[in-house]
Amino acid sequence: MSYDVYGVGNSLVDIQARIQDSLLTQLEFSKGVMTLVDEATQVRVLSALDGVTLHRCAGGSAANTISGLAEFGGRGAYAGKLGYDELGQVWLKDMRDLGVACSVPQAAGQTGTCVCLITEDAQRTMLTHLGLSATLGPDDIDEAEIAQSKYVYIEGYLFTNESTTAAAMKAIELAKKHGVKVAFTVSDPFLIAINRDLFWQLIEGPVDLLFCNLEEARSLTGLSDPIDCAQKIHQHAADVALTLGADGSLLMHDSRIVPIAGVPVNAIDTTGAGDMYASGILYGITNGLSWPQSGHLASQASARIVSQMGARLKRPFTSAELAEFRK
Repeated sequence: MSYDVYGVGNSLVDIQARIQDSLLTQLEFSKGVMTLVDEATQVRVLSALDGVTLHRCAGGSAANTISGLAEFGGRGAYAGKLGYDELGQVWLKDMRDLGVACSVPQAAGQTGTCVCLITEDAQRTMLTHLGLSATLGPDDIDEAEIAQSKYVYIEGYLFTNESTTAAAMKAIELAKKHGVKVAFTVSDPFLIAINRDLFWQLIEGPVDLLFCNLEEARSLTGLSDPIDCAQKIHQHAADVALTLGADGSLLMHDSRIVPIAGVPVNAIDTTGAGDMYASGILYGITNGLSWPQSGHLASQASARIVSQMGARLKRPFTSAELAEFRK
């Protein structure tokens, strides 16, 4: 079996809820950012949501991207650690129903969760309890699956502890051994603050394609203008995909800048927008689309995801719709 992309990331069950700003204030979390929490805090948060409608699905940043790739018709494999518990079974069924290969053995313990609190302004505040996902290690990385892939996709959230960092570095090492390209998403500005030197080593070395948003690009480069940021990163990474929210995105490929227009949309939940954008790019460039075509698919897909609740497309692209991007 060959794969378009082999993803490595945290396996988390996403639990989404729409709430009022007053509840977020009551819970005392900063709006619009991801916060790592312990099990007791997550239990407290879920208790505060008693009576609120919750939506559960397989999640984690890279997992969202691989599931999006599969929804487009791409072939994906994924490495992430799960428990034998009920949430672990929910996660595994969701991914396997999409055709994603998930071969990492489950373990005893609690599957990780990410509670996504969505306020009326469509901002999402993520509270993540990593659970067993934090125990993913280098022995869980499948060399045979990597060798049969076009890209390995690594999420920045892995670089928060020693074990998952080692897993990410092992996947990158094996990708280079087998001539497989490496795509890396920075994931969050707070990660740059604690991993700046390592991230730049990756960008200057094994990373072929870097995904980031404007805030992350500015943090990485110390520059302000989006084009300046993209060009500085492109001096080291062969390809760059820099998202600009409602203003679209910039792609850097073959020393050329490719501006991709944004898609006007009524955003109600920004959860997974960047993950779905990466799905569109990775599906496109591994399935015969040009970089501009892949960028337009990614832009349309991320617009579609923010106009609904949750990080999975409620209205997947049809074959006819995907064919339009090839024209």
